[in-house]
Amino acid sequence: MTRFTVNGEPVHYKMDPETPLLWALRDASNMTGTKYGCGAGQCGACTVHVDGAARRSCQVTIGAIEGSFVTTIEGLSGDRSHPLQQAFAAENVPQCGYCMSGVLMAAAALLAHNPNPSDAQMDEAITNLCRCGTYPRIRRAIRRAAEASHGNAIAAAPPPDIDPEDAAAAVPALTPVHK
Repeated sequence: MTRFTVNGEPVHYKMDPETPLLWALRDASNMTGTKYGCGAGQCGACTVHVDGAARRSCQVTIGAIEGSFVTTIEGLSGDRSHPLQQAFAAENVPQCGYCMSGVLMAAAALLAHNPNPSDAQMDEAITNLCRCGTYPRIRRAIRRAAEASHGNAIAAAPPPDIDPEDAAAAVPALTPVHK
């Protein structure tokens, strides 16, 4: 049995200690925000924080992190209030969105250790692949989140407490047609 903490909650998995963290999170804990991309640690879609550091969860076994603290995209912010989540929405970063949870987690780890990273530092810390090529918007969003952490509000993003149905209500193309 392997024990550690996920998003502030103690967990114990009755799984083989060689099970990749990715599969424990997705299959045993139903935390599907952590995505499976390549399974080889190359793409970064599965990035989570282990003891505050960005790690590719497909390459970390649950036995290797006994006693650790894991944060997934679900634990970054339950109400979308994290400055990075707000900045990514305001800058319209996601296209297909598949890689975004991993990119957000890598960016959050970067900003936690370096509140004002240069482009070169972003490139070094965030090696996640985005097949849609949103890299310039990712950089803008990281800069914007860094500014927000110094008290500059992100006005273009919906308030974190908005109900998704209410957010769509203001956009005619997204408003459900009730007959």
